[in-house]
Amino acid sequence: MPSQPNPYSILIVDDEENVQKALRRSLRKEGYELLFASQPSEALALIKTRPVDLVLSDHLMPNMTGLEFLKLVRDRHPDALRMMLTGHADMQTAIDAINQGEIYRFLTKPWDDTELKVTLHLAFEQLALQRENRRLLAMVRRQHDLLQSIEREYPGIGRVVRDADGAIVIDEAELSAAIA
Repeated sequence: MPSQPNPYSILIVDDEENVQKALRRSLRKEGYELLFASQPSEALALIKTRPVDLVLSDHLMPNMTGLEFLKLVRDRHPDALRMMLTGHADMQTAIDAINQGEIYRFLTKPWDDTELKVTLHLAFEQLALQRENRRLLAMVRRQHDLLQSIEREYPGIGRVVRDADGAIVIDEAELSAAIA
């Protein structure tokens, strides 16, 4: 039974066609929109015209390393999650990828399909939370601006006086003046 359609898009950047085919087979039933590029320049051109949710890049590629590429993606498309999948892993590359490319996860080839799928699922959960946080923060800022605007137009409207029990105290003289 096929999975439900998934709204997330993944750009896979790897110069090896066999790796691209294997990733396509691994992820085809997950419902992600899969896009492929065989080199970083092709990938950068693609995401300039078509934003993606996650970029999964090899490290050792002609003309540009995955680390250099993911740094560019971070700078130009900071909302896209970044992951590295490489067969040439060493500790320094992983550290640099995390610190400089601010990648979400560093995976090695050959990958475990289950680990890859779980990692992508968790990455997209984090992306959804980040997007929701940005949406809520924008809403709070709009509400704050609206309240400041109302306070400028009606000074004192936001002031609340409470008694010792916490009940709101209404000064009838102020209320009459505000209504008039």
